[in-house]
Amino acid sequence: MQNGAMPTSTKSSPPSPTRAKAPARPRGRAAPKLLRAPGEPLWRQLVQSLRSDILKGVYRVGSQLPTEEELCERFSVSRHTVREALRQLRIDGLVSSRQGSGTTVMPPPPSSPFNVHRVASIDELIAYAAESRYVVERTDVIASDELAEDELPLPANCRWLRIQGFRFNDEPASPPICWTEVFVASEYAGVERLMNRQRGPIWQLIEDMYGERLVEVEQTIRVRTVPADVADGLRAEPGASVVEVRRTYRTTSDKVAEVSVNLYPADQFRFSMKLRRA
Repeated sequence: MQNGAMPTSTKSSPPSPTRAKAPARPRGRAAPKLLRAPGEPLWRQLVQSLRSDILKGVYRVGSQLPTEEELCERFSVSRHTVREALRQLRIDGLVSSRQGSGTTVMPPPPSSPFNVHRVASIDELIAYAAESRYVVERTDVIASDELAEDELPLPANCRWLRIQGFRFNDEPASPPICWTEVFVASEYAGVERLMNRQRGPIWQLIEDMYGERLVEVEQTIRVRTVPADVADGLRAEPGASVVEVRRTYRTTSDKVAEVSVNLYPADQFRFSMKLRRA
């Protein structure tokens, strides 16, 4: 040793324990909150939120949903609420669960008919529109009195943007799901400019572009004869029966902002409703 220097020893300090990372939320999404609508059980609201995310691709087919514990924390609900919601998603065929393997998102059953019970809330109308394509064939502007014979619930002395076309699923060469005719109040007719650039329901475009809030959807279902001009497109025989689903959308001021008329081939339509005692 030179100059009486004392030997120095270098000790590497033990690595500090790493903290486990919290499970990441889907990118670009804030922590979700349930609306807690009066009279609607929390598990049903959780079903709607998770189903909407599955149908929009936030949770892709084959991926895992968050664990029960993570869902409890994320939505501020009890484990019983989470388990009841997952049970309903399994009944709907959207997920499967296995002990020790978590809950996996399942592909939709092949060639399944459109099932109205999957559209059980206004929020789920967004998911339905997002999972199908609306191919517009023609648009025009008409007056209310031109439609009197069709018995549409359109306020008198108003003009309407009429949009007509077929709705398809995303499978190549698949037949149309339905024929859809939409009537938009003239003051919201600017939505036509965005329809080919933005996927989703037309009424959501009204909300986004004009700051309106649509709070009520009235739905009427009836059986009628297929119109001659759409029979070929629906692959239906002339004079065949179709199921008409008509929806009227109203704003917070009770104004009719949109009316849609959807015609489904009767042999591909199924209506299912679950009732619970209050």
